[in-house]
Amino acid sequence: MDKFTTLTGIAAPMPLVNIDTDMIIPKQFLKTIQRSGLGKNLFDEMRYDTDGNEIPDFVLNQPAYRNAQILVAGDNFGCGSSREHAPWALLDFGIRCVISTSFADIFFNNCFKNGILPIVLPQEDVDKLMDDASRGANATVTVDLENQTITGPDGGEIRFEVDGFRKHCLLNGLDDIGLTLEKAAAIDSFEAQASQARPWV
Repeated sequence: MDKFTTLTGIAAPMPLVNIDTDMIIPKQFLKTIQRSGLGKNLFDEMRYDTDGNEIPDFVLNQPAYRNAQILVAGDNFGCGSSREHAPWALLDFGIRCVISTSFADIFFNNCFKNGILPIVLPQEDVDKLMDDASRGANATVTVDLENQTITGPDGGEIRFEVDGFRKHCLLNGLDDIGLTLEKAAAIDSFEAQASQARPWV
């Protein structure tokens, strides 16, 4: 998993509330177990018409936001079914941070496990960042995980809270497998001792 330290990128505004995981990545794209390749179908039913043509009004189809790395979203982002493909699709598109007033629990947890930083802020802070994001190509925002700050295009700073363990994992690029491998020496030592003590196992 890639480390998340400081991210400076375009923030895209998506003020819709209750964006569920089926809107993020519709069910017909869940056949794969690969984490790559899902970005092209992120928000598929909002991005494309029935003929597969881009819908120009959709935010991520607009030239200023095609390379967005931060999403400023409405309340209750990631609700619905517990598909891990949702953060996979966001990450494959290039989104590394989602900011909202609230997230569905399972989606929130899945983000951390896949290298995405979900940030919960009060409504007034989200409104400010939503306004910043509406500036198009000038909507550059910096998210500093170490210092837990978000700096807007005008230099204004907003602080956010994040669980210490999850912060450690993101800063060091540790998913569940990475956390286990950190203990590889202790695991090898235990297995060697166990093999000597119980050779019949």
